[in-house]
Formats: sequence, C-alpha cells, structure tokens
Amino acid sequence: MISSHTFRGLWAYRGFVLGSVKREFESKYSNAILGAAWSLLSPLAMIVVYTVIFAEVMRSKLPGSDNTFAYSIYLCAGILTWGLFAEIIARSQTMFIEQANLIKKISFPRISLPLIVVLNALLNFGIIFALFTVFLAVTGNFPGVAFLAILPVLALQVLFAIGLGMIIGVLNVFFRDVGQFFSIFIQFWFWFTPIVYPASILPEAIRGMLLWNPMAPIIGAYQTILVYGRAPDWGSLTLPLVLAVLMCVFALRLFRKRSGEMVDEL
Repeated sequence: MISSHTFRGLWAYRGFVLGSVKREFESKYSNAILGAAWSLLSPLAMIVVYTVIFAEVMRSKLPGSDNTFAYSIYLCAGILTWGLFAEIIARSQTMFIEQANLIKKISFPRISLPLIVVLNALLNFGIIFALFTVFLAVTGNFPGVAFLAILPVLALQVLFAIGLGMIIGVLNVFFRDVGQFFSIFIQFWFWFTPIVYPASILPEAIRGMLLWNPMAPIIGAYQTILVYGRAPDWGSLTLPLVLAVLMCVFALRLFRKRSGEMVDEL
C-alpha cells in the first residue's frame, strides 16, 4: 500500500514527525501548574468514577458475569478504545486544514501528517490504557496471556481509523460540510455500537444490524479480552480488516491524486 519511496521519505523526516508529536504533547500542558500530570489525573478520575458509580453505588451487573467490576471494565474497555478511534478520526478530518501554512511554505512528505495524528493519539491512549491496566491488576481482573491479543486488535483499529480519517480529511479540504456531517454522524455511530450496553439486550432484529457496523466487533474484541480474559472471535474481525485495507488503499490513492489540488484549495 505504501511504496518504498514513501517509507524512505518518512524515515528521512522522522525527526520532524517525532518533534511534532513531542511539541503537541508539551503544548497541551505547557500553561498548567501540574503539567503532564493532568494526562494521568483525568483518565484516573474517569476510571474511579465508573468503578464507584457502576460497581459500588448502582451495583450494575453484566449479563453472564458475577464479577462486581465486570460492567465497569466492560464500559471502560469500550469507552477508552472508542476514544482512540474518535480522536484519530477527529484529528484526521482537519489535519490538512490546520497545517495549511506548513503545507504551503515547507517541503516535506505530506503523508507524515496522518502518521503524526496516529502517534499523538496512541501516546494519549497509551497513558490512559496503562492506568486502566494497573486498575485491572490491582482489582485482580487482569486477563493474563489473553491480554496480548489486544495488540492485533489495536493495529486493526488504528488501520481502520486512519484509512477512514484520511478519506474524510482529503474530502474535507474541498467540501467543508464533510467534516461537519461526520462529527454528527460519529455520535450516532457511538450509540449504535455496544459500548455502554451489551449487544445481548438488543432485540434480535436490531442485533442483526450490528453485523454492518465494523466497529462493533472491534470494540467487542477488546471487551472479550478484558472482561472475560479470553481471545476474541478472530473471524468476526474479517469485515473490519477487509474494510480497513480497502480504505487505506483508497485513501492513499485519493491523497496522491488530490495532494496538488489541496495546496491550491488551502
């Protein structure tokens, strides 16, 4: 999908890519007294709130599990991983517009912008997910060896997100309504994905519609690993994988074809 020439370009500009990731992370907390500590405190507060509210106060139970923390883990697993997807999409749809001055004035591989978006999102996600992993270990809910299955699921999710994000990002340069529409659409997409509710509670007709939602099996895979401590149904990830590959191929072709026109449009 990516030529050796593109790889060489990205490698040659690795300092620019890593420097951009570092600058963005530092700028986010540059004027805060506690600095980068907020990157830990905010997700920690979320995990604590979900645990206290749903596990202790509401005594919420997940169907098929007697674990006190099962629903809290199910909820966190879904929301944290959806957050990664949503962040990549949100940043991708405006990355070319936000970097318009840079694109016009400096010669660099434009394909490095999606890479910067992905690395920034993974850095934020890594901090949050590390805290969540500590929570799992402390409460005795660490899934064991099955935890390693998260890596291929994460790779698939990132591939799917950046493929879709690049398509939206390129189209958004020429048609600004695309970004506005998708910002609304992704809110409906969130609620159509079993994140705050288990799919088993849905009517049979609606449950069948989830087969057309590529994010449902991805989020479900995380939840299977983290809640039940077992590997996901890899077959269920076939559709998201095929879509991810197709969207990445299409996104790269669209980007290469329209990159010259984007400079004039910006």
